[in-house]
Amino acid sequence: MKSKIISALLSVVMILPFINLSDTKATGFTMKRTIHSDSAMLINLDCDTVIFEKNADAKQMPGPLVNIMTAVVCIENCPDLSTEVTVDESVYSELYETEYIDDLRFADIYDSDVLQYTDLLYAMMLTSSVEASQTIAYNISGGNIQTFVEMMNEKAAEIGLDATHFTNATGMYDPKQYTTARDIAKLTQYALKLPKFDEICSTYVYSPLVPNLENHPDRQSWKWYHSNLMMDEESEYYYQGVRGIKTANLEKGGRNIVALSSRDGNNYLAVALKSPMNSSDGDTVFYHIEDASDMFDWAYTHFSYKVILADTAELGELPVELADGNDYVLARPEREVSLLWYDEIDVSLISRSNIVWNQEKLKAPVNAGELLGQVTLEFSGEPLATVNLVAVSDVKRSALKYNMYVAKLFPKSKWFKNAFIISGILCGIYIVLCIYAVVMRQKRRKPMKPKYAVPKVDKKNKK
Repeated sequence: MKSKIISALLSVVMILPFINLSDTKATGFTMKRTIHSDSAMLINLDCDTVIFEKNADAKQMPGPLVNIMTAVVCIENCPDLSTEVTVDESVYSELYETEYIDDLRFADIYDSDVLQYTDLLYAMMLTSSVEASQTIAYNISGGNIQTFVEMMNEKAAEIGLDATHFTNATGMYDPKQYTTARDIAKLTQYALKLPKFDEICSTYVYSPLVPNLENHPDRQSWKWYHSNLMMDEESEYYYQGVRGIKTANLEKGGRNIVALSSRDGNNYLAVALKSPMNSSDGDTVFYHIEDASDMFDWAYTHFSYKVILADTAELGELPVELADGNDYVLARPEREVSLLWYDEIDVSLISRSNIVWNQEKLKAPVNAGELLGQVTLEFSGEPLATVNLVAVSDVKRSALKYNMYVAKLFPKSKWFKNAFIISGILCGIYIVLCIYAVVMRQKRRKPMKPKYAVPKVDKKNKK
């Protein structure tokens, strides 16, 4: 039993507040409750941590979940979402003839209706309206829906949806259109950062801003309701704190859902793909909603933030030379470490022994807060977080020890060697000068031979 719990936690707890990650960390924890969907994922958005996944990389049919990408391309390529668009039924009328007509959803949008892009986005995200998605694709692309699909795939590549391919903007069945739970989660996280997206997909009921009284004389009745029953307070599937985001149904692909839930300061994103449309008895079922609810319940019940390393914890000591007093310094974490933690696992099981020191020995003085090394927190060999270790207190330098240390060190220093060489050179020069001076002195003292003066004889007078 213990080994199962340990394996479970390894899959669950992986918050990375000290590491730069571009992608959400994936795990593979198995819940005790049955998840009917073929693929599922649950992410804590506050720490970008996957705490549950099931077949998250299996390719599935997205259905109208592709509308999330349709909305992304629309928002990013439309400077003003209040721009009005006149609906042309011919843009989507060919869909009436598809053999998958039961998969399509319509929002009572008629030919010549005038709607803002904002209205079209609401219709698409709340009801999966094919009138809205096709109209958006046609107008944003300048009249070529295939160009819009290419824009969708280019955006998918840009944000790293490596296992996703789009063939249409509506979500209509196409065996060449596929995605994964992981990619849908990544796409949704990207979309939530765009203006208006969260507001739109979190709205339960919406009425178009433009009256269009000719086609809709009873304006008050022209409303679009979100297809996610978790938002309907009168539904048995209502879940407090849930916001949208998107549901999708395909006869050949099952039921899909992407939902947000916020409670007690925690925000979770649930994705469930390919849930059965019917039970074994043939009854209509909404297992995708039940799966999302079960994942949210499990997260709120069993996960919370816990301090797994206090910033006052003493994690080791380093020897300090030349210290005045204690010849060591204690190390503590630079900051407190809190992780999203599974309540069935004691935090004391986390290892703190993986410490790397910057130096094996220090020399005084050492200042409190000075960086000493790093510690990596691990659970059963798996890294959870890395944090710097700093000195707990000051360590002053002993003047006596320092002077003795300098005296011992001086003969080995380059200054000593240079001084020795220079002294030798100067001594050599001095000796040469001394020898030269002696030689010159000896030359000055050497006796000279006497020269006697001989009177000059005048030879003429001599005669």
